[in-house]
Parts: sequence; C-alpha cells; structure tokens
Amino acid sequence: MADPSSYRPKPGQIPDSPGVYKFRDEHRRVIYVGKAKNLRQRVANYFQDLANLHPRTRTMVTTAASVEWTVVSTEVEALQLEYSWIKEFDPRFNVKYRDDKSYPYLAVTLNEEFPRVQVMRGAKKKGVRYFGPYGHAWAIRETVDLMLRVFPVRTCSAGVFKNAARTGRPCLLGYIGKCSAPCVGRVTPEEHRELAEDFCDFMAGRTGTYIRRLEKDMTQAAEEMEYERAARLRDDAEALKRAMEKSAVVLADATDADLIAVAEDELEAALQIFHVRGGRVRGQRGWVTDKVEAVDTSGLVEHALQQLYGEERGDAVPKEVLVPALPEDAEAVSQWLAERRGSQVSLRIPQRGDKKDLMVTVQRNAQQALGLHKTKRASDLTTRSRALEEIAEALGLDTAPLRIECYDISHLQGDDVVASMVVFEDGLARKSEYRRFQIKGFEGQDDVRSMHEVIGRRFKRYLQDKERTGEWEETPETAPAAIGPAPVPAATGPVPAPALTAASPDDEPEPREDDGRPKRFAYPPQLVVVDGGQPQVAAAKRALDELGIDDIAVCGLAKRLEEVWLPDDDDPVVLPRSSEGLYLLQRVRDEAHRFAITYQRAKRAKRIRSSPLDDVTGLGETRKQALIKHFGSVKKLRQATIDEICEVPGIGRRTAESVAAALASTAPAAPAVNTATGEIIEEDDGGSS
Repeated sequence: MADPSSYRPKPGQIPDSPGVYKFRDEHRRVIYVGKAKNLRQRVANYFQDLANLHPRTRTMVTTAASVEWTVVSTEVEALQLEYSWIKEFDPRFNVKYRDDKSYPYLAVTLNEEFPRVQVMRGAKKKGVRYFGPYGHAWAIRETVDLMLRVFPVRTCSAGVFKNAARTGRPCLLGYIGKCSAPCVGRVTPEEHRELAEDFCDFMAGRTGTYIRRLEKDMTQAAEEMEYERAARLRDDAEALKRAMEKSAVVLADATDADLIAVAEDELEAALQIFHVRGGRVRGQRGWVTDKVEAVDTSGLVEHALQQLYGEERGDAVPKEVLVPALPEDAEAVSQWLAERRGSQVSLRIPQRGDKKDLMVTVQRNAQQALGLHKTKRASDLTTRSRALEEIAEALGLDTAPLRIECYDISHLQGDDVVASMVVFEDGLARKSEYRRFQIKGFEGQDDVRSMHEVIGRRFKRYLQDKERTGEWEETPETAPAAIGPAPVPAATGPVPAPALTAASPDDEPEPREDDGRPKRFAYPPQLVVVDGGQPQVAAAKRALDELGIDDIAVCGLAKRLEEVWLPDDDDPVVLPRSSEGLYLLQRVRDEAHRFAITYQRAKRAKRIRSSPLDDVTGLGETRKQALIKHFGSVKKLRQATIDEICEVPGIGRRTAESVAAALASTAPAAPAVNTATGEIIEEDDGGSS
C-alpha cells in the first residue's frame, strides 16, 4: 500500500487549467482517469487526510504510485480526452458499463455497392446505418419481413449474392417479390441504393410520406380499374402500418429523444435507455455496473453519455437527451454532444407532461433490472453457498449461518415506532417466518433502545418455546398476515429477562398446547443481523446477554458504507465489494427495511383515519356513517344530547348513551391559530371519522 504523500505533486506544479489526469500504480498501469475544470483544485482533493476520503477513493490513492496530467483548452476537449483514455487504458477504478454487444441491431450496410439489410451485433462499423437495439433478433426479422414488401432490399449474404450473379438465377425472395434482385440486374445499383435509403428513412421515423404515397397510388390504380395493382398497394400500406404498430407511440410530437434512467445502491448501478424516434420507442437497452469509484447519480449519467455517444456521429445522437440528473459540467457535455451530432442537443431533466411520464417508466425498468440482477445472483445455489461461507469466514463463525434473522426499526419522527424481523434460510427469504413488532416499552424515538426491546422480546419467546412441551396455536394474529402486529408473547415462567412492558393480547396471544403445529419462535438463528452500526449491535448483544444466550452471533450492517460491525470491535469488517456474502447481507437488510417501513406506513394511515367512535362497542361502520351524515361532524355530534342521537335511524338509547360517553371522555382537539393574525380558526372535524 503506497503512501499518497510519497508522490504528491508540489502545489506550484499543477496548473489551474482544464485538463485530464491519470493515476498509475507501481507497474505504470493506469488505474484511474479523471477530468477537471481546474486541475490544481481537483487533483489536490485526492491528497487530503485519508480519513476524509471516500473508501473507494482511499483505496485508489493508496494503490496508485504516481499521478500525471494533460492540459487542454476547453472542458469539451477534456471530456473527449477522458473518454479516449478510458477506452484506451481500461482503468480498474473507473465506472465502466458493461458493453452491450449482446443487443441485436437492424443494420443497413450503406458502405457496400448493393446495401444489405441484416441483423448485426458487436461493435458498430463505419458506413453502416443502425436501428435499435432490439430485445430479440426475431423482432427484427418480423419487422424486416413486413417492410420488404415495400422496400425489396437485398438481405442475402455475400456468398449467396455472388452465386446468384454467377448462375443468373435469384434466390427465393427474388421470385416472390421481397427482393429487387440486383444480383441478376433487375435493378441498377443506383435504384437499389435508393430503395435502401428509403428503407432507412422509414425506419428513422419519416413514415407518413411513404404511406400517403402508397395510398395515393392505390386510389389512382383503382380509378384506372387496375384492381390487382391497387390490392397489392393496399397490402403494402397495411404492411407498413403493422411494422409501425410494433413500436407504440409514446410522445405525440414525433420527438427524437433518448431517455436515460439510473437505479443504484451502494455497490452497483443499473442503467436503462429508451431510444424514441418519431415519437415511437425504437429500441431499449440496459447495463449493470459496479460502482468502483465514488460517484453519484450525475456522475453515472455522465459516464453513460460518454459510452453511449463516444463513437456516434450525426443522427445517431438525438436532438434531446433526457436524464434523471444533469452532469456536473452539463454545459460542456451538451456542447460535446452537439459537436458529435452537428447541431444543437438539448440535455435536460423532464419536468412535466408525457416525457416525465415516460421517464417514470424508464426508471421503473432500471429498478427492475437492478432487482433482477441481484435476484439472479441470490437464486443460484452455488452462489448462495459461497455467500454463506464468506459470511462465516468474515465473522469468524464455526459453521455457515443457514438461518439468518434481520431486524430493522422504522418510525416517522418518533411516531408509530415499529420493528420488523425477516428470516432467510439457506440464503432465501422465508416470508412465512416474517414478524412485525410494536415498540411498547417507551414513547419517542430511540432506535438503540427499540432494538434492545425487540431482540429481548423475540428471544424471550424463543426460550419459552424451548422449555414448553406443548405447541402454539396459529391464530389470525400469529399467522403472517398482511396487516396487524407481530406475535411476540409476554414473558412467563422463570426465564431471566430485561424489564419490558408486556404486549397487548391481540399482539401476543396465549399459547395453546394441543394444536401440533410447529412452534414459530422455537427455531434459533445462527446469525442475527441488525440494521445499523455499533450502537444497535451493542444493544442487540446486551439483550441476548441478559437472557443468557451466548450461542447466537450478532452483527450490524451500516448502510452508508456497507460496513459490517461486530460486538466489542472498534473497527468494522469490510467485505470485498464483489463479495457474494456482502450481497446476501445487503439483501437481508434491504428486505427488513422494506418490511418495517410498509408496516409503519400502514399503522400511521390507520391512526390518521381513527375516530372517537371507533371505541364504541357494537357500533359498526354503517351506523357511524349515519351519525356523521345526520350531524355533519364529530364536533356537532359531541354537542348533541342523548335524545337527539336517538333520532338517528338505527341508533337505540343504549347505543346513544355509549356514543355520548365515548365522546365525552375524548377531549376535543385544541383550536388552531392563524399565526399571522392571532385569530382562532374554528375547524370542522367531520373528516376525522
């Protein structure tokens, strides 16, 4: 590991001009390339106190052994040179999206004497017109098959073309009218090229001209009573319309634009691009990349733009590029794109209308791509086994943790504090074992104390079930329902436990010993993971110690830097960025967070919708609505007499007395005050029911 101070340039050596810099390792290999408006300021940032650097940046500067730079005239030149060097040196610490060579394109080889339409993959070639990319090669072939009726361009290989020219007989497509047969001289090279260029114009979005021309010719042929020719032209027009229908209209103004969306976490980022031409989605592709450098969304967008358009010219760069975040040097990037296109390019974030709605769809695709990428990694048995082995090795466990439980606390500014417990067995989620908890031991916001309570309650239940000979009844409360609190029974028997507030009966049902079903909390995990750092880990370990449990490992996963914390350790365990074990821990933690926040939101929504009438025994929703409709609001209902309440259809005297008693015991909310005028605002609380 190198000391950055050993190769730090002197302050006066670095110019304050735009430029591009390279970090090299001890073997002179380029490991990072960056650009800057001001080289002196940017490069100096890498040589500050290592403790202040992002972990990935810290790794880079300690791996490097030298730094050098090149001064350029403008920021646009810096952007171009940075891209060229990244392509040339392939630095290990730069974000590089995986190449999209697997995506098929519809290509027209305009660089040949007789242009050919074909499916192409791999690096783009000069003089070839590309359309797409497409999700599947068969989608290209279906489109081409429809369009060859109108634009009978050559599709055969060079060998077939030469053989047909030698024998004087065209291939089958020439006989059925789907090829103009330039191989046997049916059309001249100029006429065939014109067909190919018309094909390209149609694929580029200029569709209306050709369809109108066909319909005009069809009408003229019908008037001249050439009905067979008119029918053929009609079928040609229908074929072009069907080809157009394969890509739905998404933007009504016939826009040419690329929409880019990014979904990311601490370790990876997924990128999705929709290519819209003539208002229609003509292609879609996506990448997933490792975040090997400290980069935010704007940086990911800039890298994506470089890779997308670094080799493109002309119409391949669209008029509009819509992104989720603008690059740091947005003006320079826009100018660079304009130079590659040859005209102005609008680089912006969509704010409203159809383009913003379409961006939401692209973003959803990016999120699904990232989730699918992680799911594929987790679904592989070999990968899961390796992940569990890596966790065991990193945490010093005797065996792989086949059952992992993860806990997370969720609240909104201290209100509706809840917790979640998710279970992964053999690296896969066991949703039937998920549980949710309400924090009942105290009021307010204290994640550490909440974690202590939840761990204590869960493992008290484990000790109780371990000692009992009977079984538990799986009631609606204990079953993994979509709503409602999790089953955590109050402690009974001579089990050492911390002093905790007992839960309500609907949260923790009494045990039954005659059911014969598996005991839900009788299975101990090999590893407890908490969402958080040292304080949460210490609280969880303290709860286990108070219960006398010493055979269950505990760790915490801190979300900011994905560090793994162990009890009584001052320094975290840092798993490798590409570690399968880290991926598994991350998935477990994210699932616990999702489960907790879903419960917290449902609980908050239920509280907001609550009404004093909810506490009246025997008063159903229909009669509550009848009371509110009759009086207009809960406030006016509170002021009514029992006799007046009895006037409501369906409300008897006993129910009216219960309603009056319930409302009387509930103090009305304090009046609101207009802070500008001091005026008391009389509010009608009819909506509270």
